[in-house]
This record gives sequence, structure tokens and C-alpha cells, in this order.
Amino acid sequence: MTYHSHLNHDEKADFGQALLASLAPDGGLWMPDNLPFYKSEETAKLGALPFWACAAELAKNFIDKAFSEAALKSLCEDAYNFPLPLKTFKGAELDTAMTEVADEYILELFHGPTLAFKDFAARFMGRSASELMKTKGQTRTILVATSGDTGGAVGDAFLDQEGIRVVILYPEGGVSKVQEQQLCTIGGHNSNVQAVSLEGSFDDCQQLVKDAFADKVLSEKHNLMSANSINVGRVIPQSFYYFWTSLQVKAAHPGVSLVYSIPSGNLGNLTGGIIAKKMGAPIDRFVVGNNSNDPFVDYLEDGEYRPRPSVPTLSNAMDIGRPNNFPRILDLLDKDFDKVSELCWGASFSDEETERHLRRIFNKTGYIMCPHTAVGHLAMEAFSKDVEREFIKVTVATAHPAKFADSVERIIDTKIKLPEPLAKSMKQKKRVTSLAPTLDALSDYLG
Repeated sequence: MTYHSHLNHDEKADFGQALLASLAPDGGLWMPDNLPFYKSEETAKLGALPFWACAAELAKNFIDKAFSEAALKSLCEDAYNFPLPLKTFKGAELDTAMTEVADEYILELFHGPTLAFKDFAARFMGRSASELMKTKGQTRTILVATSGDTGGAVGDAFLDQEGIRVVILYPEGGVSKVQEQQLCTIGGHNSNVQAVSLEGSFDDCQQLVKDAFADKVLSEKHNLMSANSINVGRVIPQSFYYFWTSLQVKAAHPGVSLVYSIPSGNLGNLTGGIIAKKMGAPIDRFVVGNNSNDPFVDYLEDGEYRPRPSVPTLSNAMDIGRPNNFPRILDLLDKDFDKVSELCWGASFSDEETERHLRRIFNKTGYIMCPHTAVGHLAMEAFSKDVEREFIKVTVATAHPAKFADSVERIIDTKIKLPEPLAKSMKQKKRVTSLAPTLDALSDYLG
């Protein structure tokens, strides 16, 4: 597989080059040149595999000769050593042997070590980068901006990796208390993972990462690598769980349309879903749920893309006014608005609507959603009212509700038990540095 810059298709790289360079020399986002397409008889075989094995088969199409087949299988088996459940509101996992199955599912992507969907991409990316750097004898500084979950997932994935320094930038006051505690306690006192609180929004953090990569002197001095979704190594693995889970649902519901609802911020999760569909995943449509930061929903309405400063909301990980992956979606769909709007349907919701929905679902079913998942489920409900035909609904649950305990407990008036990894981090002392969101301040910090 070769990759091209979305700005210039003649700008090429292999997987290793694209992964380690993060951005193309012209500042563009790397995109795969040609996606494989699996026919129905091939998808049936992939759907019968465990998830990690299916991921390894799909990954063969995207990597380069630096990875042997055995190494790739070992990488995926190690990265994906946690469950990937599809659940009904009653808590039962999908069982394709059942004679009666629900028409609505929650895809829980938060059973990895940092309890968020970012673990899927970060763990694959971390192990891939480590494999490449072993062969190249390189050291790297990984610079990552986070609106809550990315930093924790990347920090965990690269913790104690030799020759790796991870610097996590997050907006001061822009993540939940639990998220901040998790970000600032990764590893011990001499950890290779460092948290930096910036005076600004997530968009400021994200822009600072881009500015650092654009500064050739700074970038080369620290051998910078991005772990944000500007890196194609973050986006590709997100296609794997859409591909595999859609095959599981389709096996239980042959002949019925399948729709996924995705709470969206930077649009990396949606990009992964679109890649999966283009590879033959039996997904008919994507519903996109935004909070008040909704430039993509606006685009779906009139074809005009209007990025804007972000505003803080209850679903903070989606507080992004300039989504990085919008150009990737256009690249995948030939820059054709009709294709984008035919595949994607969107809606945005206020904090008040999100709170009411989260509370209503808990009171009705006992199921606790994080605020982001609630936005995605709200969007699925809105889409259902807009469509008359029968279809199967899958809402993507992106994070464990305990990561937002301060908000969720207030909304549902119920205490949430912290999973062991979060409970452990809450007892530790935070290690964090505060900086102004300027390139000079970041350069001084990096040394």
C-alpha cells in the first residue's frame, strides 16, 4: 500500500514513512491510494474470525514490508486483548444463535486499558511505531493534543517504550476531572509520558501541534511524531472494528439495512467507518451526532464548510470547531457533496437535550451512557423519525461513563463505581506543567 497527500496525489509515501512523518511534506494528510474490496464470500470468512485476527487480515493491506505476517498477527493479538461487545439495553451481548434478537445495539468501544475507543487506534499505532523504530534505531518525541481521551490512550500505548517521549497537550479546564487525573498520572515520577495544560481550547492545542510540525527546525530537533488523528496510523485501525462488528450484526439480521450512529468531533471515527464501508463492510449509512460544535452537520445541510472557534460543552471530547479529518472524508468520497450527504446524516444537540436524554435512558433501562454516547443515541433517535423503512441501529459508545463521573452522577443522581484503572489514578498525585499556547513556550518546554 502506498499513500498520497490529500493536497497532492503525486506526493507519495509507504506506511512506515506516513506513520512516522505524520503529515506529508506539503502539509497534507496522508491517505491510502487504493482500498481493498472484500466480496461477500470473503467477508463471511473474516466475520468468523476473532476480532484481533480479522484486524490482522485487514491490516495486511495497509502496512509495508517492514512487517512480517507473523509480526502483524502478534501485534494485533497483543493490542486487542480486550472485549468488543455489542449490547442491548438489557445488557445482553449479541448472540447470533438467538432466534430473537434486538433491532438496536450499543457498540461498547471502551473496554481497553484507558476505557475509551481511542485505545483501538493508539495500541495498534504504538506497536507499529515501536516495530518500525526498532529497525531504524530512532528516537522520537510524540506530540499529541487531546480533548480528553486521546492523550490517555496514546500515553498508555507508548508508556515505558525505549527511545520514546510523549508530550500530551490538553486545554486547561477543558477535560473532565477524571480524564485530567488519568492524563496526569500515567507512569511513575520519571515517566516518559508528560502532561501539559494549555491556556486555551482544544483547537488551540491542535493548532499548536500543527505549528510545531510546520517548524522544520523544531520538528527535526526533536524528531517529532504526531499521535493525533492527523496521523493516518490513527485512522486506519478505526476501520477494523466497524468492519468486524458490522459482519456480526449482519449475520443476525440478513437482508436488513444497517446504520451506525457516531458521536463525532474530529471525524476520525467517521472516517474509519467510511473506510470500512468502502472495503465491503455491510453498512448502509452513518448518522453523525454533534454537540454545539457542529460544522460538519451544517455542511451536510447546505454543502458549505464553515469551521469556527469551539465552545465548551458537556460532551467535551467533541468540542472541536475545526475537525482535522474533514479533508479525508472529502478525499474518500471524491469531494462530491452528494456522495457525502447520501452516506451521512447529521444532527446536533444542546447540553440540555443531552442531559435529558441521558437521564431518560437511565430511568427507563438502567443503562448509563457517557455524554458523548448520549449525543450519538439522540442522533439515532432523530434519524429514526426521519426514515420510514426498517433498519438495524448501532450506536457507538465511545467512553466509559465513569470518565465523566462528575457530570453523569449529577444528571442521574446515582453514584458510578470507578473501574480499577480510574480508581487507581484518582489516588495518585498529578504531574502537569502549565504553558501558554504559543510555539515559543512549547519549544522552551521541549528543550
